[in-house]
Amino acid sequence: RKAFNHELSKLFNEMWDMDVNRLMPGKDYTIDLQGKAGAAQQGDRAVQDSAPRHLFHNVNEERLKSIKTFATFISLLDNYETSTGVAEVVTPEEIAENNCFLDAILATEVMKLAHEYLLKKNLAKPNLDDFKRQLYDIWFQLYARKEGDRPDSCGFEHVFVGETRRGKQILGLHNWVQFYLQEKRNQIDYKGYVARKNTTRPDKDDQVLSIQFSWKGSVKPIGSTFIGVSPEFEFALYTVVFLLDEEKVTHERVKIEEYELQIVVCRHGHHIGTAYPVLLSTSSE
Repeated sequence: RKAFNHELSKLFNEMWDMDVNRLMPGKDYTIDLQGKAGAAQQGDRAVQDSAPRHLFHNVNEERLKSIKTFATFISLLDNYETSTGVAEVVTPEEIAENNCFLDAILATEVMKLAHEYLLKKNLAKPNLDDFKRQLYDIWFQLYARKEGDRPDSCGFEHVFVGETRRGKQILGLHNWVQFYLQEKRNQIDYKGYVARKNTTRPDKDDQVLSIQFSWKGSVKPIGSTFIGVSPEFEFALYTVVFLLDEEKVTHERVKIEEYELQIVVCRHGHHIGTAYPVLLSTSSE
């Protein structure tokens, strides 16, 4: 069992404290946890629903749309074909949207902190334009999820938008804004929370949750996600973990606020394959 990474914990707590765009539970949004999710396997078509209502009871959309990083982030969510194996077509307009989003997050203190940290480690380019190109390549460069197939995926799509495989499996989708917007369109059905072992039920103020849900006809037995945080916070966190290592999969144990987490990052060559937080002592993802 790996010890906590104190250096990263310190950095991520500084980023958490600087995350001024984050939405606050109870003030900018409220969640409705309802019941505990039942047992489920990846690919199940039907599972017990312990949550008749939406997870997000309400979200202050005015605030979301008024914050540049959220607004530019939301504009990216409809740019992808969610089925793996279907080639992505990236239009000039979408490239422009990707660049707008990166410009917006690079202007934040959270991203500046990540950039400074990576510079000290010689893992990032000092010039912001070069760093932006590096981020573009890590997150937006298309690749084939399966070798030799058409370029059907990228890190951003997987982590933030979600993908489906043969209509049977949900891949990724670890972002609360996408979850909320899909839920609002009745595309996602929240099935209940997944409790950590030896803990009471999660709290409506918790900003990391493990949940079960169905989307596009498949069930995700357990998916974990930050709640309320800004896109730049997640982007910065996962980018740092991605660049610090070259293994296929990295598990970094960190403490952020009161949360003991494992940050999981999988690499697909020079790109992000997936990235998500796991609440420690949750049955594994």
